[in-house]
Amino acid sequence: MNPLHQHNVLRSRRAFLTNAGMGLGAAAMASLIPRTGMANPITPHFAPRAKRVIFLFMAGAPSQLDLFDYKPDLIKQFKQKLPDSISRGQRVTAMTRGKQQLVAPSKFKFSQKGESGVWMSELLPHLSKHADKLCFVHSMNTDAINHDPGKTSFCTGSEIPGKPSMGSWLSYGLGSMNQDLPDYVVMPSAFWSGKVNVQALYSRLWGSGFLPSKHQGTSFQTSGDPVLFLSNPNGVDATVRRRMLDSLANLNRKHLSEIGDPEIQTTIAQQEMAFRMQSSVPELADLSTETEATLKMYGPDVNKPGSYARNCLLARRMAERNVRFIQLFHRGWDHHTRLPDNMKGQCNDVDQPTAALLKDLEQRNLLDDTLIVFSGEFGRTVYGQGNLTLENYGRDHHPRCFTAWLAGGGIKGGLHYGKTDDFSYNVVENPVHVRDLHATMLHLLGINHSKLSFQFQGLDQKLTGVEHCRVVKEIIS
Repeated sequence: MNPLHQHNVLRSRRAFLTNAGMGLGAAAMASLIPRTGMANPITPHFAPRAKRVIFLFMAGAPSQLDLFDYKPDLIKQFKQKLPDSISRGQRVTAMTRGKQQLVAPSKFKFSQKGESGVWMSELLPHLSKHADKLCFVHSMNTDAINHDPGKTSFCTGSEIPGKPSMGSWLSYGLGSMNQDLPDYVVMPSAFWSGKVNVQALYSRLWGSGFLPSKHQGTSFQTSGDPVLFLSNPNGVDATVRRRMLDSLANLNRKHLSEIGDPEIQTTIAQQEMAFRMQSSVPELADLSTETEATLKMYGPDVNKPGSYARNCLLARRMAERNVRFIQLFHRGWDHHTRLPDNMKGQCNDVDQPTAALLKDLEQRNLLDDTLIVFSGEFGRTVYGQGNLTLENYGRDHHPRCFTAWLAGGGIKGGLHYGKTDDFSYNVVENPVHVRDLHATMLHLLGINHSKLSFQFQGLDQKLTGVEHCRVVKEIIS
């Protein structure tokens, strides 16, 4: 086609759509703009127990058997075959399919901690001091047996990529509590001690899916500007940037009036947020106002940008500034071999900073309205992998049971909830699916999970999906 003729054709199409904006175009756009089942998405359905969430995601799946689910009698069955009555021919990964399932007891000592006497591993000496604040859910279970669908399911409620993440649902359902920082911030650790089997993290784990893009998570960087392109380029000061944004906003508003695309509103809002973040984010990331005692409490890694320790301290600072959902990712927990050595390193990474986060929030009267959740995407098997000895073993993926713990934000502390069999293989009491955990999190934030919905592709989409789930009221104080 002649280039001039092609230009005129395209121009005519744009003119038609623009001129039809108040007629057929407007009707079409109205049908595309999703509707929510909530009458007012900023109003909770009932009084919330928590205002914000800090989610500590241990990517790779830590072994519940070596941290939280105490099974002292397994030592008697070292290297014995896992009974068929326990395994029941259930699905296993390709890594252990057809191989002998020999019992590998934990080499680590457990002891009762706090006034509640909950059992915890020697690998977590700092966190053990806060045992009475923690609620251990031993009966967690999920459908996914591999890492990517496991993480995707945990973060978005579905194994299928493309759904909105937990933080995006909260941003959408409850709105913002601050004007100068994002509703939802993500901080992956830049380094970790377990150097084997480390899977990538994907931005879709904190994406907004079919929700407006303003609800997606903002990932903080481990070096340079905390947020990409936060600083002005050379020769552009705040006054020039302000004039540029005002002019651009006028153009965007004109475009919005012509075609009605709600993503244009998102663009305007995000550009304004970015401008405010140019002052709020550097202030947030500046730890010079923290006392030496506070820095020491978080451990020696707190001064390393991108460390889990530093991210924990930043999480507390975000909680003070009312960021709604704060998610830390710490990788390196996929221990198919040499689990004891790798677990020691990983626990050393997270033990002291996590304990410090709990103490710091409590000292600042923030723990009561901040929900803390600590979990991986699934658990690990009781049967070993690799060179199996009492001192050296690995464990495969295990979705049928694992342990998560919660604290703060309306949670009962000093509690073991749910129960597994003698091999930590099957849930035998009070099962809690990942959907149930999501429903419980939403409940603590004042949201009825069945009413937080968004119409997309002809369905009222929800974080908890369409399958049955429940709020685990037994763990709520």
